[in-house]
Amino acid sequence: MTVHPSLQTYVDAWTHSIEAISELVTPLVEGEWNRATACPGWSVRDVVSHVIGVECEMLGDPRPIHTLPRDLYHVTNELTRYMEVPVDVRRCHTAPEMTAELEYTIIRRSRQLRNETRDPDTRIRGPLGSETTLEHALRLRAFDVWVHEQDLRRAVGRPGNLDSPAALVARDLLLEALPKIVAKDGDAPPNSAVVFDVSGELEFIRTVRVDAEGRGSITESPSLGPTATLSLGWETYVLLACGRGKPDAVAESVKIEGDQELARTILRRFAITV
Repeated sequence: MTVHPSLQTYVDAWTHSIEAISELVTPLVEGEWNRATACPGWSVRDVVSHVIGVECEMLGDPRPIHTLPRDLYHVTNELTRYMEVPVDVRRCHTAPEMTAELEYTIIRRSRQLRNETRDPDTRIRGPLGSETTLEHALRLRAFDVWVHEQDLRRAVGRPGNLDSPAALVARDLLLEALPKIVAKDGDAPPNSAVVFDVSGELEFIRTVRVDAEGRGSITESPSLGPTATLSLGWETYVLLACGRGKPDAVAESVKIEGDQELARTILRRFAITV
């Protein structure tokens, strides 16, 4: 246990997911590391490199000194350039080198987390150089590692852990974005309600209500006569919310009742990360 139990949920979720990544990629042969993932321009090797790079940053390691090639089409701004450096620097690494570094990074990071004594509200330098609280940083790491675990599982054809501890962290984090997605991004009309009925490995129903002033709020209670209802599986929800699937590509997996135009607008603006 850490000194502050409020952090333990995120530490446990992160541990479960990053160890699953290690187990997933260790038996891969060299060619499988080059398989494409849903992350633009990134292979299996690149996703693992990204995970290693961010964890090394959380450990306080210096960033690699590396100049990126100019022909990386998926590098389009300062954020993607920042993320690409620890990825590109490892593109020449072999499968054994990758698995060895991943395992060593997990050992170092796990030791750091076991010895964590700071208050959850302590301000720290989080991933990508941003300042945040320790608790928020650990929550985001659990979320990010799980999303990339799923990227890797889809790439190598080994689904699983859609109901893991980190999946629960991801669910709660994604649900927090729903009021803004519906009320502001989706432009839902005042005094409306949109229901999300999610089935599969994680099942839940949430209603986003938009008040007379256009502010959105989320509740677990169902709505009688909602403006729109979207029924979809948990994996489809994750693909859309994490920018891994376009609405048109998963249209057959989403059932819409009520205001079709509003529902489609919400789905087009559903992604909160890429």
